[in-house]
Amino acid sequence: MTHLICFDMDRVLVDHMSTWQYVYDKLDISNEQAFDLYNQGLLNEWDWLKMDIALMKETYPDIDDNQLRQLCDGTPLMKGIENCLSYLVESGHELAIISGGMQQTAREIALMYPRGKWTRRWGGIDRHDGRDTVFHVFTNGWLRTIDGSIDDFGRYMVQMNGKGSIVKMLQRRLGIPKENTVTIGDSAGDIGMFLESGLSICFNPWDEKPVEIADLTIRSRDLNDVLSAIKSYIKG
Repeated sequence: MTHLICFDMDRVLVDHMSTWQYVYDKLDISNEQAFDLYNQGLLNEWDWLKMDIALMKETYPDIDDNQLRQLCDGTPLMKGIENCLSYLVESGHELAIISGGMQQTAREIALMYPRGKWTRRWGGIDRHDGRDTVFHVFTNGWLRTIDGSIDDFGRYMVQMNGKGSIVKMLQRRLGIPKENTVTIGDSAGDIGMFLESGLSICFNPWDEKPVEIADLTIRSRDLNDVLSAIKSYIKG
């Protein structure tokens, strides 16, 4: 029986607190000002994203799409990722990445499992090198203009507290019910996903809020442990 398996990315598929922070560290910049404004309720997510894009462009005026993609290279992946994802893909399940993290990193993870030529679709990846993937990908990041430069407006697909609605839309489109849905996340932003699934796994938790909601908490940093839990749920 086909299941829908939805993963957050940062601290789940990626062994780093933030794919955005990974790029900021390489650029030697800090978005602390925007982060503080957001936490004070003085900045919404859309404006926060635009402010971060502006920071990168102001610090490096000539930065372009290819350079930003290269800056994402080397993002550390979570232990056990290949074994976990390969098993789920080969078993015929539908896999999704739903994250506010960088789209290029999610794209590269998804392209570990390519499928045919690129096609425009809901939850698809960008056209960059003409390949498509078996994954459904929903992430944030930047937008490329025609000449390859970075647009002032970012790519905003995932709201902090809106992941549950994406899970519900995937369920409807794929014809997969809530009880056949598994979600994996680490923070309060993943609670919306947890509430729309038959099995919710809080993996490598960032704080205790999602632990209170999740069906299962795994405090390791090894996706083989997540795979074992998914196998038990599906077989049960």
